[in-house]
Amino acid sequence: MIQLEHPVPVTAAVHQLPSFRTMYRAISRRDPAYEGVFYTCVKTTGIFCRPTCRAKFAKAENVEFVASVTEALHGGYRPCRLCHPMDANRPVPALVERLRRAVEESAEGRVTDKDLAAMAIEPSTARRQFKAYYSMTFHAYQRARRMGLALHGIKSGKPVVEAQLEGGYESTSGFREAFARIFGDAPSAAKGRACLVGRRIETPLGTMLALADDAGLRLLEFVDRRGLERELMLLRRRLKCVIVPGNNPTLDATAAQLARYFAGESLTFDLPLAPVGSDFQRRVWAELQRIPPARTRSYLEMAGHVGVPKAARAIGRANGSNMIALVIPCHRVINANGTLCGYAGGLWRKQRLLDHERKFAS
Repeated sequence: MIQLEHPVPVTAAVHQLPSFRTMYRAISRRDPAYEGVFYTCVKTTGIFCRPTCRAKFAKAENVEFVASVTEALHGGYRPCRLCHPMDANRPVPALVERLRRAVEESAEGRVTDKDLAAMAIEPSTARRQFKAYYSMTFHAYQRARRMGLALHGIKSGKPVVEAQLEGGYESTSGFREAFARIFGDAPSAAKGRACLVGRRIETPLGTMLALADDAGLRLLEFVDRRGLERELMLLRRRLKCVIVPGNNPTLDATAAQLARYFAGESLTFDLPLAPVGSDFQRRVWAELQRIPPARTRSYLEMAGHVGVPKAARAIGRANGSNMIALVIPCHRVINANGTLCGYAGGLWRKQRLLDHERKFAS
């Protein structure tokens, strides 16, 4: 099983976390040694904090821990105004603080260049200063906030989210607009229309989003995957559907099989799959499923197996278009020289997945 135990150096925080018990003890002591190792997300308030935050710490059942600011944002949490978890150990530039507050106060969770102009802010200056301070683009921050609001609805259910929003997290209408912008119509408007149902699934390598319908699993991605919002819009358009929170036998099976995968009990999946793509993409994805766990192939080898020996680049593009991570194992494709390359979930995850499979492969 992939271990998530202490000790963990700060530089490895994106790879693994200490145990829940260790982290909860750290926040109860406000231990500065854990600054940068993890962030505390409080489910009842929708806020995330530093380990040293002076606010009264929440009960264990109301807390979850994440390794990065991005993961907290994708979880639907907003930064604490007491401990300022997004701020570096230097004063926040006035423009950066103004930009962040503008996003929080926006009903749509979005600040456009037109909005910036109305605020007498030059868009290029805004982008440059935000990126310089947070090492995250202003656009990426807004996208993470919108995605977080929508995914929090999938995780918690509409009543819980609305209660949090009414407490100042975001306006209810703003949440609905953000949800509809990413997923389609709000859940209440989905009656009588084709639907994909979605669920968040927690894994040792981060939160994943799974979408399925009666045809099978359509999407399984880490929520911080760059391009996830674009993939959701593509599915909505091609399937002419809306995406709503819900349960589905395929989602149940996906969660169970992912748990067995990460426990090292079974490295294979037996799920009904319904990937959306061209004929060529589906051929490539079918070939990916023939790569055994703990084994790898190069793009050139994949091209030969698919019957297009000179189309390694096309294989790479099809690989990158895969929307069902792990189950369709695009992480098992590497460069011809044995080095790792392009993985939308992050090269560190690709390495961890391959190491995990080698450890437990029979």
